[in-house]
Order: sequence, then structure tokens, then C-alpha cells
Amino acid sequence: MAMDVFTPITVAVTGAVSGVLSGWTRRTLWSGSAFVRLAIVASMTIGVLSGIAHAQTGKSDEARPRPATKGPTAPQVITREGVSVEFSIEPLSTGDEDEKKLLAGTDATIRFKIKDVNAGKVLSNLKPAGWIDRRDSNLPLDPRECRQKVQSFLQPDFNRGPVNDLNVYFILALNNEPNISVLDPLGGFGGSRLYTLINLRSPGEDWVMSADKKRLYVSMPQVNQVAVIDTQMWKVIADIDAGTRPSRVALQHDGRYLWVGNDDASDTVSGVTVIDTVEARVAARIKTGLGNHEIAFTEDDRLAFVTNKLNQTVSVIDVRKLAVVSSIKVGLQPSSIAFSTLSKAVYVANEGDGTISVVDPGRLSILTTVRARPGLGRIRIPSEGRCAFVLNRTTSEVYILDLSSNRLLHSIKIGLEPDQIGFTREFAYVRSASSEFVAMIKLRDLDKVGQGVALTWFPAGQRAPKASRASSLGDLIVAAPEEGAVLVANPADKTIFYYTEGMGAPMGSFDNYRRDPRALMVLDNSLLETTHGVYQTTVRLGAPGHYDVAFLLDSPRVVSCFDLEVADNPALPKQIPVALKIQPATASDSNHAIARVAEASRLATARVGKTYKLRFELIDPASGKAKTGLGDVEVLVFLAPGIWQERQLAKAIGNDVYEIAFVPPQPGAYYVFFRCASLGLQFNQLSPVVIEAAQ
Repeated sequence: MAMDVFTPITVAVTGAVSGVLSGWTRRTLWSGSAFVRLAIVASMTIGVLSGIAHAQTGKSDEARPRPATKGPTAPQVITREGVSVEFSIEPLSTGDEDEKKLLAGTDATIRFKIKDVNAGKVLSNLKPAGWIDRRDSNLPLDPRECRQKVQSFLQPDFNRGPVNDLNVYFILALNNEPNISVLDPLGGFGGSRLYTLINLRSPGEDWVMSADKKRLYVSMPQVNQVAVIDTQMWKVIADIDAGTRPSRVALQHDGRYLWVGNDDASDTVSGVTVIDTVEARVAARIKTGLGNHEIAFTEDDRLAFVTNKLNQTVSVIDVRKLAVVSSIKVGLQPSSIAFSTLSKAVYVANEGDGTISVVDPGRLSILTTVRARPGLGRIRIPSEGRCAFVLNRTTSEVYILDLSSNRLLHSIKIGLEPDQIGFTREFAYVRSASSEFVAMIKLRDLDKVGQGVALTWFPAGQRAPKASRASSLGDLIVAAPEEGAVLVANPADKTIFYYTEGMGAPMGSFDNYRRDPRALMVLDNSLLETTHGVYQTTVRLGAPGHYDVAFLLDSPRVVSCFDLEVADNPALPKQIPVALKIQPATASDSNHAIARVAEASRLATARVGKTYKLRFELIDPASGKAKTGLGDVEVLVFLAPGIWQERQLAKAIGNDVYEIAFVPPQPGAYYVFFRCASLGLQFNQLSPVVIEAAQ
């Protein structure tokens, strides 16, 4: 059974410390000793509380942030405890420097530059936390008010949170059914980690995220399209026709073109579709050859390499011309391809004859051929790695190839049918389709040529992954945001496991709510160190008004609130308040369960497995009259964790009364939202009705 990673830790904490086990502080519990992390949390909490008391005595050395220059995007600087923190924010849109404004509904980059004042150097490897929250007045907060606001964010309260949390990351699971689970490992509601569910037109096969983390591209072979997902709003914003059976997707380093492999048996359409990501349209369709297509790029995006599995070739495409410039003969059935920034060469794993072809991108020819055994599958090269890893599902081996000499260093027997590989800085992780155990290979051991490589194992579930029919081209082992930790999805257990290096078993797991994960991805929106001493992230600004940007550094203890003003955006449609309310209809039939629907959304009781009927009226508050004759009143009902939902059109049962009926499948709290396009009413504009279902 899947368990909440944090449950045993949270229960063990009492007093003031338990009040701070929220998003950012919980994140510190992911790695290392829980007791050490709890001490850090306790220290931080005491620091915040004592800071408030210190401010109350009037002995605080904390002044309000001072702007370095004038203007809405001018940096603001505070200095305390020997540390200088410079806060800056700038819009992503370009324009004249004088015209740069922070506009509602636009994206902006937030940066904190942290320096040691005494030593005069930047501070690296820190874990700052931050939040953006709306301010009621135009006056900035004093230090005491700032500390109280930070303390409120450190306490788990689902009814009161910041507008933007700068400390979050999400786990994305591409499911066997046509949707994507978005899990929030640090938050959740009612014990659930399911943040939202993104519906697709058909099950996804492969996916890739843009470098700025704003777009997610998912191939859907059954409908011959690629879905474009906005990761700020968590919704599909476009479905682009992408040729016949689009499968593998690959994004250039500069993000300009998305390359889609069209795995068709016909030589007239088999090849790649190139999509312009700026204009969201097809830029080219290029015929390359028959069979499955894997894609790799040179580091300067000058050339694209596309395998043609049935033709035993690799097509070389000039990216600027979007035209094939060469076709290189490789081994039998090329199954995977990768580019090495170390050797500046392209490596092709050939399944049919067990060879690895090394291609010179400059001469467009084969440099050398490395021989292994037939059955080669995925080839992967870790970031800045010196070795390539090639899986052989047929012989249950992993081959380690030295990239500087292009020779095999090791052939390692591993679990039956290895099919997935992922990396951290210290280890390579290999999952086998026929075993629930994941093997770990220490990267530093690979230099010991001629000696065996030690393997360690940990269980990622209770069943072998192949017990599920879910499979895709995507990765199922990915590095977690925390150092030395990975996430492993097991579709047979419908669960995602979290493992920290040094442990004998996963620290915990995340339930995927009865869905088989086909691929796994992490979207990290937290403050990351982009250059030494500079920590940044990108946010979408909210409604116009004054905001506080709360900043917290644990050691040395620094708490401060910076000023942020968001201007009105004339390009955005004006938000018109909804002059509408919902009230209960009068029941003429006592057998009907009528929800006591009011603006306070009080609970009504339903029975599991029994039809529940909800009747309501849409009232214009100005006139007090009911809206009649509406045929587009749409109702969304979902079980609070999001594992079940149902949409339907309300049925008019009188001049001014509407009705829906649904059968609650299990006990829990059901939320009912209303939408009516003809009235301009969206799901998020009226408070939902909450209906409790019991056995």
C-alpha cells in the first residue's frame, strides 16, 4: 500500500515545530537523517519566533529593504547578520528599458543575490525560501509583520496561502489512460497529493518539456497529434497535427523546433515532423526512412540525427535548411541514439547485430564500431558523463562504454530485462521489467577496468513492472530535485517511489490514484541557483496591486519582505464580477435529496451507490429574479482528491429550476462547480457546493 512520505515524521513532531512542517520545511526532510532535518526545522522555527520577539523589543537591526534605484523593477537590498540580499524582478517580455513594467498576467523572473558582506563574496549552495502574497495596504510591512507573515506560510493551512509559492515542485505522471497526473509532493489536500489531472485526447507516448518549463509537449499516436500544455495553467492549449503515428519527441537545445518521429510502415510518410514552437505550426515534414525513429542533436543545434530502424540508416538533417544532407549506414535495426558533449560524437545502439556505431558529425561518417551482443536497447549518457550506458533487454546486461576511447569498459549482468535507466551525480539506476528491484551502479567505480562493478539494490514496489501493460518511450526513473535522490514509477503498483541514496528501501511513495504511470517527469518551480550566489525562478504575476515578496534564509537567519507592485495589463480582458448566485430550489417531492445550497456552501449528505439529485436556481442579485431558459448550464462534480469526476449539463425541470443527478461511487467530499458560457460564468467564479457522501 502506498504511504505518505511525510506521515511518520509529521506525527512524531509536536509543539512549535509541528506548526512549520509545510511546503519548504517538509522539503528538507526528503534526504539525509530525519532527526537531523527535524533539528534544522526546530532551529528555523525558534529563529523565526525569537526574531518576532526580538522585533517587538525594538532591538531589531532589520530595516525595510532599500531600493538601489527607482522604478518598479529596481533591485532592493537588505543587510543583516553579515549577509546582503538583493532582490530583483524583471518581466520576460522585451521592450524599451524605460517601458518595462510588471503587468498582471505576464511572466517575470525573480532573483535573489546573496553575499557575505564581510568577505565580499557571494554565498553558494544555500536553500532560500520565498513567497509572494497580496498586501491590503500600500504601506510595506515592518519587520515584525513580515516575520508573522512568514510564520503563517510555514504552518499548514489550506484555507490561507500565498498567491505564489516559490518553493514548490511537481511530479508528473504520463498515464496509460488519456491523462497526466500532477502530484504535489509538498502539499496536498485531505491527505491527497493529486494537484490536478490534465486530460488528453488519447494516451500519450512520449513527452518533453521546454527549458523555461512553460510548455509540455506530448505525442499522441492514436490521434496523430501533439498536445501543447501550459504548465502555468495546467491545461492543453493546442493540439497540433503531427503526421502519422507521432511517437518520439525531441526538443532542440534552443527550443525553436520540436522534432516528432512518425513511425509508419509507408515510405511516403515515415520520417519526422518539425514543429515551430513559437508559431505552434508545422514547419516541415521530412521523409527519412522506414521504422522507428530516434532523434539526437549536436550541441549547437546545427544538425539533427534521425534513426531509421528498418533501413539500417541514420538520416542527417541540416536544421537551418530543414533538409536531409546525408544518410549514414549503421548496424542492424538502430534502436537508440545519443550525442556526447565530451567526445563530440553521435552514438547509435543497433539492436539487430549488437553493435554501437560511433558517428563523426563533422565528416558525417562512421568513426568506429563497438561490438557487444544483439538485443541492444536504450543508450543514455549522464550529464557531463565520461561513459555511455547501453541496456540489453535480451541478455539482461548493461554495457559501459568509455567515451574518450570508444571502448567497452564493463559488461554487467543485471536483473531480467533491463529497460529503464536514470542518473544522479553519484549513481546510475537501472530498472528491470521482470523484477521489482532497481540496481544501482556507482559511477566512480567505472574507472576500475578489469574489475567487477559492485551492484546494490532496492525494491521499488511489490510487483514486477511488466505485470502492467503500460509502456511508452518516456523515462520512468528521474532525478528528484533534492541531491542524491530519485523517483521510480512502477506501473504494476500504480505508485511512484522516492529513494534517497544510502537507504535500504524507498523513504516513501506517492499513490497515482489507480492509474498506471507510463512515464515520469519533475517540474521544479523552486528557487534554483543559476549562477554562484544567484537564486531565481519564474512566476506568472497575479492581479494588479501591491504585493509582499517574503524571503527566508535558515542559516544565517534572514527574514525580510520586499515590495512588489503589479500594474494593470490593458491587453488582458477585464474581469467582470459575476452578478449571480446559486440558491436551493424548493422541493416539491420529499423523496428528492435537495442540497442546502447557499453562498456559504454548507454540506449536504448523499449515500454511496444511490442516485443523488441536486436542484438549484440561478439568481440575479440585482433583480432577485431567477435566470430561465438556459440550455448550457454545465456542472462539474469531483471527489475531493480528484480521483473521480463527472461532467454533465443541468436539466431544466421548470421555468427557473435546474437539476443534476449523480451516483457517488465511494464515501468522501464531492465538490460541485457551475459554468454557463451564455452568462460568462466560469467554473472558478462561484464557490463550489460541497456534498458529503456516506455509506
